[in-house]
Amino acid sequence: MKNMERELVCPVCKEMYKQPLALPCMHNVCHVCASEVLLQHGYLCCDPTSEPSSPAATPATRSPRLGRRGVPKPDRLDRLLKSGFGTYPGRKRGTVHPQTISFPCPACQRDIDLGERGLGSLFRNLTLERVVERYRQTINISAAIMCQFCKPPQLEATKGCTECKSSFCNECFKLYHPWGTQKAQHEPTPPTLTFRPKGLMCPEHKEEVTHYCKTCQRLVCQLCRVRRTHTSHKITPVLSAYQALREKLTKSLAYILSSQDTVQTQIAELEETVKHTEVNGSQAKEEVSQLIQGLCSMLEEKRASLLQAIEECQQERLASLHYQIQEHQAMLENSGMVGYAQEVLKETDHPCFVQAAKQLHNRILRATDSLQSFRPAATASFSHFQLDVSRELKLLTDLAFIKVPEAPVIDTQRTYAYDQIFLCWRLPQHSPPAWHYTVEYRKTDAKAKGLKLWQRREEVRGTSALVEYLDTDSVYVLRVKGCNKAGFGEYSEDIYLHTPPAPVLNFFLDNRWGFNRDRLAISKDQRAVRSVPGIPMLFAAERLMTSCHLSIDLVIGDVAITQGKSYWACCVDPSSYLVKVGVGLESKLQEWFQVPQDVVSPRYDPDSGHDSGAEDTTVDAPPPYAFLTIGMGKILLSHGSALTSRDPNGCTVPLPPRIGICLDYEQGKVSFYDAVSFRELWECGVDCSGPVCPAFCFIGGGALHLQELVANKQERKVTIGGFSKLD
Repeated sequence: MKNMERELVCPVCKEMYKQPLALPCMHNVCHVCASEVLLQHGYLCCDPTSEPSSPAATPATRSPRLGRRGVPKPDRLDRLLKSGFGTYPGRKRGTVHPQTISFPCPACQRDIDLGERGLGSLFRNLTLERVVERYRQTINISAAIMCQFCKPPQLEATKGCTECKSSFCNECFKLYHPWGTQKAQHEPTPPTLTFRPKGLMCPEHKEEVTHYCKTCQRLVCQLCRVRRTHTSHKITPVLSAYQALREKLTKSLAYILSSQDTVQTQIAELEETVKHTEVNGSQAKEEVSQLIQGLCSMLEEKRASLLQAIEECQQERLASLHYQIQEHQAMLENSGMVGYAQEVLKETDHPCFVQAAKQLHNRILRATDSLQSFRPAATASFSHFQLDVSRELKLLTDLAFIKVPEAPVIDTQRTYAYDQIFLCWRLPQHSPPAWHYTVEYRKTDAKAKGLKLWQRREEVRGTSALVEYLDTDSVYVLRVKGCNKAGFGEYSEDIYLHTPPAPVLNFFLDNRWGFNRDRLAISKDQRAVRSVPGIPMLFAAERLMTSCHLSIDLVIGDVAITQGKSYWACCVDPSSYLVKVGVGLESKLQEWFQVPQDVVSPRYDPDSGHDSGAEDTTVDAPPPYAFLTIGMGKILLSHGSALTSRDPNGCTVPLPPRIGICLDYEQGKVSFYDAVSFRELWECGVDCSGPVCPAFCFIGGGALHLQELVANKQERKVTIGGFSKLD
């Protein structure tokens, strides 16, 4: 008990609690301290020390009649409230709303709304008071409580009175509680310096609390129960709340006591972390100091080189100007050159004059030219030596520690699951760059008791990756986080992808037999086809007036399925007039190519469920074809085994971005899916007595292309197949 003093200290006064109040945020504060805090924030509070000091001053005992008044019955209160008689908490007296009081909690640093009544709406934490009192007795065992009414010398108190809020010796207790008076009914208690009420009272109605509101998480009295603010709230007796909370607290405490070894281990780990923090912090300071010192050294070197360049230019200009000054000084009347020229002119010997005057004349000419076209030999301006350091100053201003990358954003338009999962992401616009990424994924299983461990691949370069070796018909959850020198950033939001219900079948469109080249055009990679009606369609339009409809153009895949389950997907152009995707027996498809049938004949409409031509055979026999009808951005679905244009059970759904087809050869059925969400659109039977081929039909203009395998994508990517469980 001696080690829990910090639990008994008020966060405001840093002393042990005195009349603590329980705040809504589950923290405690002294009554006096709370009043002072509110006063500092401009709220007016009643004097916390003005609590009644004698039984006669309490509202419940001013009159014997009031003292004998019991708690009103709930049914009577209900009648009063329904009739609108009197006033009650929550009843509006006017349109003006009183001011709500906000209390800044010193423990959690949050503003707590205390409502209109302020501290008057808070409960006094009597349990904490008792713990503080026991703690004081533990640390001050020899301190005796003296009688407050004895004349000196005072005797040691033996009894206390909660109603009188005083401690007495035996004689004084009898004296101040005479027989036959109301005070004689006061029950004696052990002597104490802190007096508390016998039970917890409602701060609003001054009634004993009897129930607990689970919705508001607050103790309530009988009057509080019938308030409109607790209408439809879940209220239980306080005994039930006591038992439930005591049981939970006991279990939690037992768990903590049984985990002392774990606590010690975690404390040791935290202490080790503290040591590493101190060491790493010092190392980081040293690294920053070295980097800044390196910048300063580089700036000093740059400063010296720039000053040296200015100094050299200055000396060169000064030398040129000094030489020019000397030349001009020679042209002065009293200068040597002019005097020498005057003396040379006095020479009468012609050969000697010519010899001396030739050299002098050249000097005179240069001086004359310099005088006529005078310009300083060097400029005095050094404007071209100015430095623009705005960019450098901005860089230095923005110089800060590297931040970790923000959470990546997964591109749901480009991310999909097919033979593998192709995952694509990007960083937010103003995110710090990432050097590499970590991709994590795991399979979700609703039937499993626990979650499976994450499988992780680190140092993924680029912003896309492939996930291989996945189970079919499963849901995987994936997430990504970036990393740079500052460490790892936050994970992206989880994305859930459903893998195909069967292994993916890779095939191409066959253009070797039965292919109508006049109306169908297949791409070079044989994975896309477009129906081009052209002139033949225009000529065939004349037959519409004679009830002879247009023919269906058919193209099939270059593989035949003879066993197992297979899945493939395709994208249909929403502007297509009429496209059918599905499967058919290879032998029947060859007959189709040899003798193209007319659309007007239902028996040859290759649409199992829509019309399969099965009326000529046994009713239970599966049809040789199974097609899903798509047209004008819609899918025509059937709820029965057969559907005609007059079937009222038919319906349409919007065309998804991709259509998935799954053929179960052994079961003899084909299923059509929304290849994005893997929601099943339609399922029907098909004759699998022989090889079955993927097939696609066109009426009018239309186009589709097969879903490309993720493994064949040409863009830059990183494969992260394999398994590696997180530690």
